[in-house]
Amino acid sequence: MKRNILAVFVAIISLQAQAFQKGYWQQKVDYTMDIDVDVNTYQYKGKQKLVYTNNSPDELTHVYYHLYFNAFQPNSQMDIRSRNIKDPDKRVGDRISKLSPSEIGYIKVNSLTQNGKPVSFETVGTILEVKLNTPIKPGKKATFSMEFDAQVPLQIRRSGRNNAEGVALSMAQWYPKMAEYDFEGWHTPPYVGREFHGVWGDFDVTIHIDKKYVVGGTGYLQNPQEIGHGYEDASKKLKLPKGDKLAWHFKAPNVHDFTWAADPDFQHDTYKMNNGIDLHFYYKKDMEEKYVKNWKDLQPKTAELMKYFSEHVGQYPYKQYSVIQGGDGGMEYAMATLITGKRSFGSLFGVTAHEMAHTWFQFLLATNESKHPWMDEGFTSYISAKAEDAVLQKKQENPFKGSYGYYKYVVKNNLEEPLSTHADRYNINLAYNMGSYSKGLIFLSQLEYIIGADKVAAGLKKYFKEFSFKHPTPNDIKRTMEKVSGIHLDWYLNEWAQTTHTVDYGIKSVEEKSITLERIGKMPMPIDVEVTYEDGTKENYYIPLRMMRGEKTTQAKKLEDWTWAHPTYTFKTSKKVASVIIDTSELMADVDRSNNMYPKEK
Repeated sequence: MKRNILAVFVAIISLQAQAFQKGYWQQKVDYTMDIDVDVNTYQYKGKQKLVYTNNSPDELTHVYYHLYFNAFQPNSQMDIRSRNIKDPDKRVGDRISKLSPSEIGYIKVNSLTQNGKPVSFETVGTILEVKLNTPIKPGKKATFSMEFDAQVPLQIRRSGRNNAEGVALSMAQWYPKMAEYDFEGWHTPPYVGREFHGVWGDFDVTIHIDKKYVVGGTGYLQNPQEIGHGYEDASKKLKLPKGDKLAWHFKAPNVHDFTWAADPDFQHDTYKMNNGIDLHFYYKKDMEEKYVKNWKDLQPKTAELMKYFSEHVGQYPYKQYSVIQGGDGGMEYAMATLITGKRSFGSLFGVTAHEMAHTWFQFLLATNESKHPWMDEGFTSYISAKAEDAVLQKKQENPFKGSYGYYKYVVKNNLEEPLSTHADRYNINLAYNMGSYSKGLIFLSQLEYIIGADKVAAGLKKYFKEFSFKHPTPNDIKRTMEKVSGIHLDWYLNEWAQTTHTVDYGIKSVEEKSITLERIGKMPMPIDVEVTYEDGTKENYYIPLRMMRGEKTTQAKKLEDWTWAHPTYTFKTSKKVASVIIDTSELMADVDRSNNMYPKEK
């Protein structure tokens, strides 16, 4: 009897453990940082308190921090990679190798304790390896206290000092940042220039800096009456502290990064939206008048973008967003973006649309950018193209046309690599850029062709609802689209993201009332066909792919399924055929459309 009771107890515990392991979980970090900046030497001292909550089912014996600024040193992995890749980013090139000791970046950890006791640590390139004194058990917390010194590198990639437009400080990836630990384990890739993956949590950051500098970035300013610079409420008296520095105190709830920028010549404008969201704009007021005008004209359009993304993906959850001049192009961060500002209005609007869209695809739907950059850049490019078209009222038939052309160019030149390739490991930057931006975009636009635009639109909203403030994976977007469409899509995720198989269908033959199609490429697809008869009438046909186990809603005449194994497919028509076109929408990424028409165009 006792043995039976024990067996039941063990079984119950085992089942509970299995349920715990199968359930979704993510770690949590809460940062409190006090930073003292010397704007003359570009050095700063930091104190960091980090409360780490282990929500995993695993006992942790080590933790790891990213020290991104260490990449900006001669002979770093970023330096070596840039000097050896066939097509280096022109912004980097060999510049890191030429940095002097006063121009390099670094983060030097001077001390680190776990729950008040010193802990063993080692800096290895851009990673701080920490061996814990006491393991962090599942469901438990640990408090890490750190003191560090750092130097802001000469601006080369994303962050740094004195960028090409004269912005003094672009402070991204500037603090010791806890690495992410999830169901796949620790994510500790060295920083070689790609993007990021972070842990959700709350940030409380105080930045002591020369009082002439204006600071903007992540989080809500807690002490506007002590700051000025356009932050104070006009109805309240400004109380500036004595001394040469101001203490800018920010709090940011539930984000996975914190960035800021500062310059003595920043103009700070606030654009208040009707829904209670404040848009902040920071740009150098000493730019040419035409550039300043562009920044003024950008502000109401940014509000329209915010409204579009909130309506078509999900409501923006914070009360402010900042567009800040800085960096080396455009880069998204929590509640903010850094962009270069000396641009035509079209360029300024376009980069703002793209970087703001990243708020949804990567900052709220926080995919691992290193492993799945196509879900980050591609989905952002998809929704920002739609937003630009709507806000500027371009009314393009296919706002994604450029991405299809880029994809076909790379395929034609045998340069493509699978989207499952780690971002750092692409052979050339061109393959990475095409895959992440264009092929990632086409994943969604081609999905409109497969399941219908209405289903993709509904799927994005469902995806946001179920996975915002989480770390979704490729399977999560696939399953979401399956649920809204009722169509099986495992084949699509596999073929498009995990192989370099291509789509190529052609019209093999046309007889009086019979059409034979052929699959030339390895990747199967459902097929839309438009037939024009000799009497001038037209009829649309739809051929589902059998593996889909369903079909999209369409007015076209549905035919029998086409299996992926059969290379040809023949169907009959009711009248004599004059011409045939496969996929008039051109959303199917067919790599050779010359055989999609009968008779062929001359």
